[in-house]
Amino acid sequence: MPNEFEIKKLTIEIIASLVYKKTQMYELILRPAGISDKFFGSLMKKRNVDGKLLTKRDMGVIIVNELEKKPEFRKNINSIIKIAANWNQFHLTDNEMLARATVQKAREVMNVIDIMAEKEKEYLAEEREKERKRLEEERRKAKVEWESEIQNQSKLLLMMYDELVLMKNNPHKRGLMLEQLVNMLFNVYDIALMQSFRRNEGGEQIDGAFKLDGWHYLVEMKWTSQLTDMKQLDSLYGKIARSGKQTMGLFLSIGGWSSHVVPLMKQHPDKSIFLMDGFDLRMVLTQEISLINILQRKIAKFNIESEPFFSARSILY
Repeated sequence: MPNEFEIKKLTIEIIASLVYKKTQMYELILRPAGISDKFFGSLMKKRNVDGKLLTKRDMGVIIVNELEKKPEFRKNINSIIKIAANWNQFHLTDNEMLARATVQKAREVMNVIDIMAEKEKEYLAEEREKERKRLEEERRKAKVEWESEIQNQSKLLLMMYDELVLMKNNPHKRGLMLEQLVNMLFNVYDIALMQSFRRNEGGEQIDGAFKLDGWHYLVEMKWTSQLTDMKQLDSLYGKIARSGKQTMGLFLSIGGWSSHVVPLMKQHPDKSIFLMDGFDLRMVLTQEISLINILQRKIAKFNIESEPFFSARSILY
């Protein structure tokens, strides 16, 4: 590969020898190589130390020195050499032998530049492939670590859930601890679940809220000895109606629902709530199915088939 000095010298020679007239030099060589007409115009007016107008060679030296100061230097220089390598207008020069020798040199250098560019292209492709594999390996490791963390945390939450099952004599405390358990579970899956809060100047109690795939969901949680009935669901319907348009609801009833709930929900004009029961929650905690998977499957079943309750049993068995 020619060194930097040889490249600059060749560039100056191309500018100085391929054409006789300066205007042709600009139109056929400098303009296609990206040299501005304003800069060239300033050179046409400039004079050397003897007070004479600059020669083409003088201009070549100044042009190369100015280009060297700019980040696009290599691109401009390569363009000039490429133009020379494809040159065949030798009738425009006053020294055809010098012009032909310069063109031959440009072709030799351009060949080397092309070879180096191809090697650089291959090198960059190899580096991109290495980077892709590195990122892929990092993602794989992160996924393994995340899955391991989910596994460990889910075991602890399952133990907590089993303790709540036995807490039959204190339903209020069990309900509060259920909210904490669900909040911790969502955090394990990196789903931000807002804990219990009040809104509308304290007029409404919301057990929880989360965002998934661009939609917001209000969460209602019940763990009582009685089956959840439609009256309790109506309360959540009202809360959703008083929310933004991109809001739906998840009703988690550990003990399940009375037999008329699902049929009535299918008849309800507002299809905005889907259901989850204690078995669904246990399947998530035992890692039979991931939280995100079961939520997405339930939401898809609900939106496409208007089925408010799609049990983990139907998904897994």
